[in-house]
Amino acid sequence: MKTSKSLIRQSHFLGTKIRNLRKRSNLTMEDLSARCVRVDPESAPSVSYLSMIERGKRVPSVDMLEVIAAVFQKDVEWFLDDEPQSEAIAPVKSDSKGGILGMPLEPSFLFSNDILQIAIPELLSQAGVSGRQFAQLLIRAYQEHHQNHFPDLERAAEDVGKKRMPLTVDDLLMLVKQQGLGIQWIKQPPKGVIDELGVYSKNIISSFLEDGTLYLNEVLKDFPTRLKYELAVHIGHCVLHSRDGYQTVKAVGGSHGGKFNKAGDINTASGSVNAKNILRAWRSFESSFFAGALLCPRVPFRQLLDRSGYEISVHKQVQVSASVAMRRMTAVSPYSHWHYFDAYSPGKLKAVYRGNGIPLPWGNMRAIEDPCPQWAVFRKINEPSTESSAQISILDVNGQPRLYCCESVKVKDMAGNDHVLTAGIDLIPALETQGRNALDIAHSLKDACVRKGGVANIPKSVKTELASVAKILNINWIERGIESPAQLICSHSSGCPRDPDCYKRCK
Repeated sequence: MKTSKSLIRQSHFLGTKIRNLRKRSNLTMEDLSARCVRVDPESAPSVSYLSMIERGKRVPSVDMLEVIAAVFQKDVEWFLDDEPQSEAIAPVKSDSKGGILGMPLEPSFLFSNDILQIAIPELLSQAGVSGRQFAQLLIRAYQEHHQNHFPDLERAAEDVGKKRMPLTVDDLLMLVKQQGLGIQWIKQPPKGVIDELGVYSKNIISSFLEDGTLYLNEVLKDFPTRLKYELAVHIGHCVLHSRDGYQTVKAVGGSHGGKFNKAGDINTASGSVNAKNILRAWRSFESSFFAGALLCPRVPFRQLLDRSGYEISVHKQVQVSASVAMRRMTAVSPYSHWHYFDAYSPGKLKAVYRGNGIPLPWGNMRAIEDPCPQWAVFRKINEPSTESSAQISILDVNGQPRLYCCESVKVKDMAGNDHVLTAGIDLIPALETQGRNALDIAHSLKDACVRKGGVANIPKSVKTELASVAKILNINWIERGIESPAQLICSHSSGCPRDPDCYKRCK
């Protein structure tokens, strides 16, 4: 049994190891201290004491070191080894970002501003991509490249909301009035529209801003979480853009692309690439991000997620929609390898974020009749259950298998449409951080699934590795996911890894 004296004799590199592990997990000292409190509040180190341990000014007691070891899923002896193991535990310096891989723009003279300004509109016209869709693609690429890290928008929201959580409807109405806006309620029922993809869905105009007056649909009174989000978006526009040039009408429903007017009609014309429209799309994104930061301020929301193990149901405590909470998870988590999908029937992705670079299901955001049925976000659309569910998936990316875990929940929007929200992570970086051979683990799980026709129970050895990662990341649904069979999934019809193929198009 270890004693305090033996710890002192073997603690030469202890502080360095703890600091490197903490930084590699992107945890602040406050985060690590809070994690320790949940393991054992009696023996957990305070933030100040943890700082002294890392600087070699203090040696933790045996009980305290056991708590720290439990957080990082390490044996106590690992910390007491006289070998610094700096290469194994030092934070990985990398320039890699989220989203899909880029390509070298060579020869560079073909990618000059003048040539691109000529070529891009023609390219979009030939591809049938509207200027609005192109703007959304640019914004999503920017968002994924920065992995949802926009500190200026976070600070602007915190200055307004003072990091209060939760904010009530009355709190937000007061903030709206502080921006000098009047409020008027209107009646406008849902109406059916056919969007630019030829897909019918119900849509409803929820709000719009005109001449200093915020017009709100009375239906919002029955959907307080959506009302709070709409109010927060308009507050964000006033704070960030001084109400300048705001002409976007906010709508709820399954329509993808196009632009609504105040009557609820949609313009599905492809249109040309217009600098003003791209600017409006960017301002709309900024206002939406601001709204999430206002309703779920970074520090208190991250602490709540940490206490709740990143359960989707945490949105009820914050009194926001599941969508807002799940999108904020990707922005505030110390783990950066996240994705988020919002899918409508029959197989239409309306919102996408891929900070972990996961390929789009079937490679596009258009509606399709037969998306890969093994993607949780699509399979759940046709399930009656509205309970959240977790899934471990194996997907080939650039010729190598990747491991993902996601949590999905089926919800109904204000217009009455069912849709599925999915938040997920790439497990490979987490395994590599712990010094595991992540590629071997992914191959072994893929082989098990191939032998079973695409679905297989997770082998015990892989379960052990993933359970350890779940505890380190403090994400409960990873532990639930490993108790269900793993699924082979694909992003393109020509690459179905199952035998026999799970749908006839794959051949």
